[in-house]
Amino acid sequence: MTRPSRPAGSRPARPPSTPPSSDATGAMVSATEEQGGVHHDAARPARAAGIAAAVTAVVLCALALNFIYNLRLFVGYTIILNQFYYLCVFFSLPMVFVIWPLRGKRRAGWEVGLDTVLCLLTFGCMAFMVWNARRVSSEGWEYVAPEPAIWVSILLWVLVLEALRRVGGTVITIIAAVISIYPLVAGVMPGPISAASVSVRDTAIFYVMSTESVFGIPLAAFATLVIGYIIFGVALQQTGGGPFFINLAFALLGTVRGGPAKVAIFSSGLMGSISGSVITNVLTTGTMTIPTMKRTGFAPHYAGGIEACASTGAVLMPPVMGATAFLIAQFLGVGYADVVFAAIVPSFLYFLALFVQIDAYAARNGLKGLPRVELPRLGKVLAEGWYYLIAMGVLIYMIVSLQREATAPFIATAFVLLLNQIFPHNRWGLAEAMGFLRAVGRLFAELVAILCGIGLIVGALAVTGMSGTIANDLLHLAGGSTLMLLIMGAVACFVLGMGMTVTAAYIFLAIALVPALARAGLDPMAAHLFVLYWSMLSYITPPVALAAFSASAIAKANPIRTGFAAMRLGSVIYVVPFFFVLEPALILRGDTATILFRLAEATVGVTLIAGALDGHVLGVGHVERRHHAIGLLARVLVVVGGLLIAAPLVAILGIDRATGLMLGVVPTVAGLALIRVFRDRASPTPQTA
Repeated sequence: MTRPSRPAGSRPARPPSTPPSSDATGAMVSATEEQGGVHHDAARPARAAGIAAAVTAVVLCALALNFIYNLRLFVGYTIILNQFYYLCVFFSLPMVFVIWPLRGKRRAGWEVGLDTVLCLLTFGCMAFMVWNARRVSSEGWEYVAPEPAIWVSILLWVLVLEALRRVGGTVITIIAAVISIYPLVAGVMPGPISAASVSVRDTAIFYVMSTESVFGIPLAAFATLVIGYIIFGVALQQTGGGPFFINLAFALLGTVRGGPAKVAIFSSGLMGSISGSVITNVLTTGTMTIPTMKRTGFAPHYAGGIEACASTGAVLMPPVMGATAFLIAQFLGVGYADVVFAAIVPSFLYFLALFVQIDAYAARNGLKGLPRVELPRLGKVLAEGWYYLIAMGVLIYMIVSLQREATAPFIATAFVLLLNQIFPHNRWGLAEAMGFLRAVGRLFAELVAILCGIGLIVGALAVTGMSGTIANDLLHLAGGSTLMLLIMGAVACFVLGMGMTVTAAYIFLAIALVPALARAGLDPMAAHLFVLYWSMLSYITPPVALAAFSASAIAKANPIRTGFAAMRLGSVIYVVPFFFVLEPALILRGDTATILFRLAEATVGVTLIAGALDGHVLGVGHVERRHHAIGLLARVLVVVGGLLIAAPLVAILGIDRATGLMLGVVPTVAGLALIRVFRDRASPTPQTA
């Protein structure tokens, strides 16, 4: 039999002409692919697109290093902050029209010419902004601007929308376009969404000249923080980090019960936390883990669901978590380490539930791990890739202990690239170095286009004053009920997550929903994480379920069946956000005793829920199949009991913890007793379909 993964020292496979790209920190797949759009550069000569991407990577990296380390590369000239943002867009947004063509097929000469004109127009608009940066800031051009600035603003408004269409797809562009013209017609809108109308000229200059729209918080987070993490993510992937983490997971967990599925959790968690991309995680780790899961007895749709859930949860796991985590830090004005700490317990609960469900499935169906002879040797894997772990350690240490989140990824990247060239396993030549630059540059251009486009949405709410009134309207609709407000917010997050990238949906709801949650008395950090979690759920929930559908293609399983399997496997993620937003102890707020007590309750409750959902409770067993009705009743009782134990009933029902625990213990004990009495004592029969 073949090994489940290539040796740790082998060079990771890379597409020959299409570098990976992303909508998040260091992600390896485009936001377009993740949200249903399509992007192509097949019609553009590969050389031109590659050169454009490489130039973008080199220049933006130099600008970021100059800004962060104050290198003074521009002798005798000081770049002010807004000028730095303009320069980042100047060197990235025009490249969108080179890398992503007008249409995804061979084009006539006029289409090539149109792409060139759009590229030059974007360069011209941004050159105007760079040249006049000091006047924009000192003379208040966001309110009163000279005539040329007005026309530049209108033109850039249109160009940003076209760039967003090319990298983000039609759905997100329509949403951004409609909301961006809302200020023009706000005066004729019905009551709840009515505001004073703003002229085209005033709207355009606010979008482009202010610090609350196109060049607002999202782009500021990219320029000051995200650039370094994109570089680190791509460097880790292209030097062989992906195969290393997969092989490490196989070496550690491959032989245990349901080993290949647990490998999927471990490897996807490690890679996804760095890459920040759900679909990339599925397409990289999934190609190795899904076939192995199937070979050891997992049903194809279940194997696909496992990979989809693991890849989705990985983006919510520290230390990197994707670009959205940096935006949370920017919105709240806190250090990135604060976001990392707050996310630890929620991500732990999610992966605990996933691990327990997989173990229950394997136990119920008698599934074993892989023979040791088929697995990579741990010593060899570590010997060839130990420096990836050191790089991760350096990154975490600098973020958490030194609180140097801006400089940490550059130092970690330098560490990885240096050791990669010292050791022979994945040493780069010129071709690999150019591939790295192309991948990084493509990511920069794509993410800038998305963030600028979402900036139009933020600007529309700001210029009309709706960002404040929406919060009041939501509170009024919820009738003063915090739980109802959360349910409304969850639905809004889920719906927007189906049509937008995670970053886009989060930014919109951080402006519209989070203030309402904060005014309702909820912890602002918990409110931001609540929005982030619910924005991710469309990846595993039909009818969209893009992560599950991608995994189903690898598993050769029915997409809808895979989606529902992922939905059941990831069911805890639907309730965990309600737990931590109503109980701040679960984001490490409060005294140590309270945090430990609530963590213990949540851990027990989530373990019970996960085991019951897949019909096997650890240490108790599972009900015989001939007692189906009793088994179903027992599982329902345990799930209900687990929910009551884990849920913050004080905030939901207003009852004290002792009463809440008793309410949870009674159905739990009853359900476990039924399972114990009617448990299956025979060897389980594997189910592979």
